[in-house]
Amino acid sequence: MAITAIDPEIETGSDTQQPRRISILGSTGSVGCSTLDLVGRTPNSFDIDVLTAHRNVSLLAKQAIDFGADLAVIADETCLPQLRDALAGTGVEAAGGPTALLEAAARPVDWMMSAIVGAAGLAPTMSAVHQGAMVALANKECLVCAGDLMIEAVARHGGTLLPVDSEHNAIFQVFDQDRREAIERIVLTASGGPFREMSLEDMAKVSPEEAVAHPNWDMGAKISVDSATMMNKGLELIEAHYLFDMAGDDIEILIHPQSIIHSMVGYTDGSVLAQLGAPDMRTPIAYTLGWPRRMSAPVERLDLAKIAKLTFETPDPIRFPALSLARQALAAGGQAPNVLNAANEVAVAGFLEKRTGFLDIAAIVEETLAALPKSAPRTLEEVVAVDQEARRVAMEFLLKRQNSGNLYA
Repeated sequence: MAITAIDPEIETGSDTQQPRRISILGSTGSVGCSTLDLVGRTPNSFDIDVLTAHRNVSLLAKQAIDFGADLAVIADETCLPQLRDALAGTGVEAAGGPTALLEAAARPVDWMMSAIVGAAGLAPTMSAVHQGAMVALANKECLVCAGDLMIEAVARHGGTLLPVDSEHNAIFQVFDQDRREAIERIVLTASGGPFREMSLEDMAKVSPEEAVAHPNWDMGAKISVDSATMMNKGLELIEAHYLFDMAGDDIEILIHPQSIIHSMVGYTDGSVLAQLGAPDMRTPIAYTLGWPRRMSAPVERLDLAKIAKLTFETPDPIRFPALSLARQALAAGGQAPNVLNAANEVAVAGFLEKRTGFLDIAAIVEETLAALPKSAPRTLEEVVAVDQEARRVAMEFLLKRQNSGNLYA
C-alpha cells in the first residue's frame, strides 16, 4: 500500500493550556485572512511566529503588528525596504526573498498553514515538511506537482498533512483510516462554477470579470477561474489520489450547485458518508487549526428546511475538458500532473490579462501536455525544471493564439 499523508494518531499540544505556535504562508490571501480571523477570535490559544506574503506589504505589515508576529516575510525582495519601513519600531522582524521564505517555512512551529497560491508554494511547503511539521495544506499544487516526493518526505520526516480544501477536508472527516478495505470510492463535489449551464458559444465570449464571479465561494482570481473551467476539480482529483491513496478510477466528481455537501465517501456495505456545511472556508480551516479537537467557527449554521433541496448532476466533458485532461495526467503519472498545473497557471494568467480566450485555457494545457515528456521526478529540482519548461512551452502556445487573433474579446 502506498504511503498516506495523514496519520490520525498523531497527538498535538491541544490538550495543554499552552498556546499553539503557528505560522501562515500566504497570510494576505483569502485562506490566510480567514485563518487569522479565526485566530483573532481566540487569541490566547495561538501564538503567531511567521506571516508571509508575495507583494502585499501594507496588509502583511498590518497583520504582523495586529497579531504580534515574530517575523514577516515578503517573497518579492524588491518590497523588503517598504516592509522594513512599515514595521520599524514594532518589534516585528522583516525579511524578504525566496531564501528568507524557505528559512521561515523551516522554523519550528506546532502548526503551519500552507496557503501560497500555485506552484510557488511547493518549495516552502516542502521545507516545512522536512522539519516534520504539521502542515495544513491549502495549496493543492504541492501534491499535484510533486505528490510522490512530498508523500515520501512526510513519511520520512514524521510530518503530517491536514487537508484544508473543503472537499478534501470533508473526506478527511468521514474517511475511516482504520478500515480502508471497506472504502470503495470517494466523491468530490463541485459547484459547477458560474458557467455550468452556459453554451460553448457563450463561454467563448466570457470576460475575466465574469469568470472570477463565483456563485458560492469568495476566492482569489486564479482559483475562481479554475473553478469556472473546472480545472480546480481536476487538480483536486490528483490531490485526493495522493492524500487518500485512492486510484483515479475510484474518485468521482459530481456537480452539486448548492455547495452544501462538500464531499462523500462510499463504503462496501452501500453506505455513503457525507460532510455538510455552509460554503465558508473557515469551517475546514478551523477543523485543521484545532485538530485533533474541534474549535468553534463563526459560520452560518445550516438550515436544511430553508435550503429545501440539494441537487446533483454529472459534469459535461465537452464543455469542461479540463476534467478529462486531469484524469489523463494522473493516469500518465510522472511529471504529467506537474506539466498540467504549470500550463494551466500560464493559460489562466493569459486569460486574466485578456491575451487569450476562456476556452483557450484547456486547449493550451492539452497542447503543452502533448509536447513534453513525462518521466517520473527524482528530486525537487527536477520538478522545478519541468515546471519552468512547461511554462515556456505553454507561453509559446499562448502567444500563437494571441498572434493569430484568437483573443478574448
